[in-house]
Amino acid sequence: MAHKKHSKLVTALVLGLSSGYASAAGFQLLEQNVSGLGNAYAGSAAVAENASTIFFNPAGMTQLKDREFSAGVAAIGPSFKFSDNGSSVGGATGFGNAGNGGDAGSWAAVPNAYMSWALNKDLYVGVGLSAPFGLKTEYSSPWIGSAQSNSFSVETMNINPSIAYRVSDTVSLGAGVSWQHIDAKYKRLAGAVDIPVPSIPITFPQALTTVSTVTATLKGDAWGWNVGGLFTASPATKVGVSYRSTVTQDVTGDIAVTGASASPLAPTFYSLGTSGAKASLKLPDMAILSATHQLNDKWQLLGDVSWTGWSSVPKLDLVRTSGVQNGAIAQTLDTDFRDTWRVAVGGTYQYRQDLKLKFGLAYDQTPVKGEATRMVSLPDSDRTQISTGAQWALSGGSTLDLGLAYLMFADASINNNQLLKARGLVKGNYTGSAWLLGLQYSVPF
Repeated sequence: MAHKKHSKLVTALVLGLSSGYASAAGFQLLEQNVSGLGNAYAGSAAVAENASTIFFNPAGMTQLKDREFSAGVAAIGPSFKFSDNGSSVGGATGFGNAGNGGDAGSWAAVPNAYMSWALNKDLYVGVGLSAPFGLKTEYSSPWIGSAQSNSFSVETMNINPSIAYRVSDTVSLGAGVSWQHIDAKYKRLAGAVDIPVPSIPITFPQALTTVSTVTATLKGDAWGWNVGGLFTASPATKVGVSYRSTVTQDVTGDIAVTGASASPLAPTFYSLGTSGAKASLKLPDMAILSATHQLNDKWQLLGDVSWTGWSSVPKLDLVRTSGVQNGAIAQTLDTDFRDTWRVAVGGTYQYRQDLKLKFGLAYDQTPVKGEATRMVSLPDSDRTQISTGAQWALSGGSTLDLGLAYLMFADASINNNQLLKARGLVKGNYTGSAWLLGLQYSVPF
């Protein structure tokens, strides 16, 4: 009966995976469990509190009981507001009284589920289901940046079978493979552009006062892998290291253009209708070094340093695969990302036998190099995270985790000039913040 209940819950969580504005740099999601949220994910590769260690460090399974199940959900509520300081739609018309786009953030849920089994006292297997990347920005339309983006969403689902082996009392090793599915949807307005050409006496008054909606929808599947090691440096100290590989997503789908066709006098224009599309995206690899230290019977200290290889995403070419423009690049997103670092420290306090209190602080770099390459679809900046949480020990060895965090984003300037591509100039500043709230249940069975 317990197995059937767990199976139904896992299925529901898989079907419910959704996008959210990334809580980590770029569009990465760290909310692969909630038990680490209260510590700002400090010690993520060394803690091994429950089966969610499968994502952060599969070697941690050797620290678990014979069979364990863990499931949770984190809600992310971001706020991103733009202040104009010289933006221009260029010659594009049809945007009306374009404003600042309102709040581009909205609440979203990120679920996870994990199971682990001990085949014998030293060999463990497990499987994890999670969403390692996600993004959702949506502006009030039309706004002054509508030609660059009205909305952008990325959703992923990651299935991660893993294995771990206890080499000795002080060393455990683990590895896994990941099948990852991705869905992306990008929507913007294509404004008609008035470009006077004296040698062409024909005018297009209707085209010059209207806009088209351009929607790109793409999806794909790919494989990756991960490895990890857990080392007991002393009875009170553990060190964890882990690495997740890049995942190259060759996504396919279509570009749909609805509304009025943009003027053929524009530098770029779209024909009404739908055509096939493709793109290739190399999602970044990630390395983590973590440590935990049991200071005394009340306090545990945690630390974390992680690196993410965001330079794997220098740009994204959206290529047409059918129609009269078959093989042509419909649009290029010039991300020009750089690699990033994240550092986190935290502590856990054993308030009473059945209750732990958690605290954490983290600083995370953005992969965006500067204002010229900051995109309205991803108004990312460096952020500081303050976290707290609690873990209750329930009957039968089960635990319930509650986590709460607040992200403070550094004010970020943007000066993204796409006037020559008929997508306007977005110039101004972004202010941002986010709340994270999560709940997780873990149980041996």
